[in-house]
Amino acid sequence: MTGRLIAVGDIHGCHIEFAEMLELLELQGGDRLVLLGDLVNRGPDSNRVIDLARAAGSTSLLGNHELRLLKYRRTGDRKYIKERDLETFDRLRPEDWAYLESMPLTFEEPELNTVFVHGGFLPNEPWQKQPAEVVTRIQVVDSDGRPRKRADAPDAPPWADLWGGPPFVVYGHTPRPEVYKLKWSIGIDTGCVLGGSLTALVLPEKRLVQVKARQRYFT
Repeated sequence: MTGRLIAVGDIHGCHIEFAEMLELLELQGGDRLVLLGDLVNRGPDSNRVIDLARAAGSTSLLGNHELRLLKYRRTGDRKYIKERDLETFDRLRPEDWAYLESMPLTFEEPELNTVFVHGGFLPNEPWQKQPAEVVTRIQVVDSDGRPRKRADAPDAPPWADLWGGPPFVVYGHTPRPEVYKLKWSIGIDTGCVLGGSLTALVLPEKRLVQVKARQRYFT
């Protein structure tokens, strides 16, 4: 593997912090940048985040927020989105929609035995076969083995606690004050849009780079 492989957690429209992160990373030829989904919604400017992502040549994975917007666009059914998503929906340009449509669910680096995904995976099932509804949304696994949100099953264990690998999984989606590092996974959504930090993981050295949020953009 030549160059670095760099993952960045959920950006959620925080273009100032993302721009600062790109400056700190000083991307070189041969580096690869993987954004772990949820580039859009909640924060100040989703369009500028997409512009920066495209200019950096990043691979951007599908997050649940992109999935919501795409489903609403395809169906016109309001059940798929939240009221606050409409501001983003109305501002997205044709090239932005093309970018969202092109987002893969996962990114694999076999040399590092590592897979990147937005939300995570159900344990004990082949990760390659799990659908968008699971891998973009899972936070915990309930007693029936079903993927759930933390809020809906507060006593259920995080999926990562049950994930025995391989592969090693790098994911976002579940905001925490600190990076959540286990033997076979690392969660790097540190809640930038909530006033936390934007976090990047630099491989193969597994170095963390963080940018503190300028403010809390979403409550």
